Amino acid sequence: MLFERGWKHALKRVFLLCLLVGWRVGVAAHLAHDEEQLNIGTVVLSEAERQWVRDNPTVIVAAEQYPLYLFLDEHGHWSGLNNDVLKRISAMTGLQFVYRESFSTAQMLERLETGAADMSTTLAMNDERRLSLDFSHAFGGAGWVFVGRAGEPGVQSLEQLAKRVLVLPGRHALEGVIRRDYPSIELRSVKTYAEARALVESGEAYATIENEIGAQLYPSGLLKVGELLEGKWEADLLAVRKGQPQLLSILNKALEAFPASELRAIRLNWLGGIGPKPAAAGWQHWSRLGYWGVFVVGAFCGLSLLWHRRMAALIKQHRDVQSQLGDQLVFQRALIDAMPDPVFVRDLEGRLILCNKSYEEALSIRFEQVQGCRLIDVDALPRATAGMLHEEFMIQLRTRRTRFSRRRLQFKQGNRDIYQWTVPFYCASGELRGLLGGWTDITRRDAATTGHPH
Repeated sequence: MLFERGWKHALKRVFLLCLLVGWRVGVAAHLAHDEEQLNIGTVVLSEAERQWVRDNPTVIVAAEQYPLYLFLDEHGHWSGLNNDVLKRISAMTGLQFVYRESFSTAQMLERLETGAADMSTTLAMNDERRLSLDFSHAFGGAGWVFVGRAGEPGVQSLEQLAKRVLVLPGRHALEGVIRRDYPSIELRSVKTYAEARALVESGEAYATIENEIGAQLYPSGLLKVGELLEGKWEADLLAVRKGQPQLLSILNKALEAFPASELRAIRLNWLGGIGPKPAAAGWQHWSRLGYWGVFVVGAFCGLSLLWHRRMAALIKQHRDVQSQLGDQLVFQRALIDAMPDPVFVRDLEGRLILCNKSYEEALSIRFEQVQGCRLIDVDALPRATAGMLHEEFMIQLRTRRTRFSRRRLQFKQGNRDIYQWTVPFYCASGELRGLLGGWTDITRRDAATTGHPH
């Protein structure tokens, strides 16, 4: 994902969460084992919230099958990533979640709007839905990708779809924005993603837009995945119908208390093993590393938009942190250390304030050795690369512009193709405090795509 329109406002809400690129199955199994050893997190509920749980022990969940997030297994039991998250929240709060299956997004929204259901786990947020729904804190996310027909040029942008048929499930999260900003696109609505893909396969529609995970789960020789849809991301949220502030507050408190390592283990258990399946289209032969490289970028960027509001309440608890940015980042330290891709935070002078373990490993450094230093002050990168990046950071801080770029950089280990992102970071009062950034190594993915290494 890269930012929705109005990202400047959303930048005041920062959350960091991402997934490991191409981890081995053994690592995921190890994490799953560790998950079993974790203690139940503590959720401190108010008396009004505890009373609400006693009065409403059962919460009805409008559920549409959406593998691998939520689906019925071979035994007819609900399963998936979101189901595991709700099980954990149930253990933390005492709430019991009961699923009521829906067969389209429109039907699921109707049940929420009429009060036939209390919440959903698979609805993306948009302006229309915020009129009837409240949304929780985010606990993950993925990008939107174009899905077109094999043999046709890969779809890279919405502008490319002018005067062409774009098919989407009814009441899709992006429908309103597309109708408003891209009136030249001929938009067609169907009930489900399966119907949308079928129209693309038959040639009746030129493309559809789908979550990255869903796009990779149903490969056929007649379809191919295009580029990420810039500026549009689907965060993993819990949608609660209006009029239930206690339920929303309870869910948010549970997500806040959710151990970061446990959430990572759950996501890796469901998403870490996904890879492209063999087929005629070239994209289907990407390695797991290449595919998840795209996914991680989406997780980084999209979820960075959503959690800063919580940070304001936590700042008071962390007054002894080493810098001005530290107040707002202590809560996230456990999260960023769990991130497999390099992440860093620098102050207004370009000095390193915070980084994760992946950053240390990528540059063969220790945080304690380079804390408070600029890139040009340490021997972590070739001198030319360090100087160029430092100058870019300073320009970004002056212009307060975000930057996302696919580029080739010289590391000490050699040239690498990376997807780099850097975002100006603001405090709760709106004052610029520094720069948040990171990168994803896409060298292997690009090699797989082109059929030869760089």
